[in-house]
Amino acid sequence: MLGRKEEVKRKDEGWKKEEVKRDKVESVVGKGTKIEGKMHIPGSLRVEGRVEGEIKAGGDVFIGEEGLVVANIQARNVVIAGEVQGNVDSVEKLEIVPTGKLFGDIKIAKLIIEDGATFKGKSEARKGAEKTPTDDKPKEEKPKEEKPK
Repeated sequence: MLGRKEEVKRKDEGWKKEEVKRDKVESVVGKGTKIEGKMHIPGSLRVEGRVEGEIKAGGDVFIGEEGLVVANIQARNVVIAGEVQGNVDSVEKLEIVPTGKLFGDIKIAKLIIEDGATFKGKSEARKGAEKTPTDDKPKEEKPKEEKPK
């Protein structure tokens, strides 16, 4: 649920209790705003304007009815009510509502396309618990053990 509050304890702050809002929208591209380039957002993003380039979000990405994205999107969840021209890599869920249009390939764990929505592209199902797309850390390889001869 958007804006849900949870109480958590953080080790790095001496185990103090702290109230944190999960899934809140932290960044907004407003109506009439145009952004070109790469966007790297640790949290969630709402687009009501125009974005061209690339979007990588650690949280959710919401494309409003007036939003136009000409970019590839990587995020936890993606909801499209406007138009996206680009590929979508969603770790958990991609939802295209009746006003939404997506022209591009998708990689998803869960897909919801409502009546009236448009999707033109290829789809690939995500396997189990893959890493989040914004986790750019290379996987550590375990050294190969040599067998005694």
